[in-house]
Amino acid sequence: MHIRMDWRTITFDWNRARAFLVTAEEGSLSAAARALGLAQPTLGRQVDALEQELGVVLFERVGRGLRLTPAGHELIAAARAMGEAAQRLSIAAYGQNESIEGRVVISASDAYSGLLLPPILARLKAAEPRITIEIVASNDASDLLRREADIAIRNFRPTEPDLVARRLRDAGARLYGTPAYLESLGALRKPADLGRAGLIGIGNDEALIQGLNAIGIGLTMSSIALSCDNFLVMWAMVKQGLGLGIIDDRIGDADPQVARALPDLAPLIFPVWLVAHREIHNSPRLRLVFDALAAALT
Repeated sequence: MHIRMDWRTITFDWNRARAFLVTAEEGSLSAAARALGLAQPTLGRQVDALEQELGVVLFERVGRGLRLTPAGHELIAAARAMGEAAQRLSIAAYGQNESIEGRVVISASDAYSGLLLPPILARLKAAEPRITIEIVASNDASDLLRREADIAIRNFRPTEPDLVARRLRDAGARLYGTPAYLESLGALRKPADLGRAGLIGIGNDEALIQGLNAIGIGLTMSSIALSCDNFLVMWAMVKQGLGLGIIDDRIGDADPQVARALPDLAPLIFPVWLVAHREIHNSPRLRLVFDALAAALT
């Protein structure tokens, strides 16, 4: 039975609800403004206007970031539901186009391909089963101009004029280990204490050590306990308690078998870009997948 809504009770601007949601997800107005492609003052005014319309304070400032107030926590689940409904509406609209059927090739790192994309692709396939997804799991950049992939998730901005790109977010890579391994290291109070740990290298070990030492961890090449060139292999070693490994905190924080080596240690920041050939503007199928990935990964 359809229940008729009383639209007069909805007095706020839905765009402002989106501003609230993205600011909560990103943790700051500057990061949310980048994610939405808006100027920070514009986004700030939208959030302020929503607080005035609803009569509640949604955020409190903590350092350079923002934290949800109790009232904000009460409302964030409803805002997320609105965001998911908007995505479903977008997918349903694309689905009315008969040219939606076909294959889309997505290139991403092995970590993203194996640990982050599967639930996203499951939702996409459930919403639009006519699309066939092929994953190119590689830590090397696929050549989109030569059609090695249709869409790529990268950590750098492309320079080719025939490509379009959207910066999704600045991700943080952190060190993780099993609780048992972390306990074996003794009390960990400051970054230098992690110098006692064995590190599982991934790819360029020297660059990894330089990056970690830049945030206060005293490591040398002898700190590398094991090394490989595949994030999935590295992550399996971490979960066997063989040492510490570094990975996107969106992956690490979601894995119950590991914990952050130092919860408050600053992460290594890297950008996440979504890239496609410019013909995406003429392909509803590619545009649907691009937009779904952008919404899920932002």
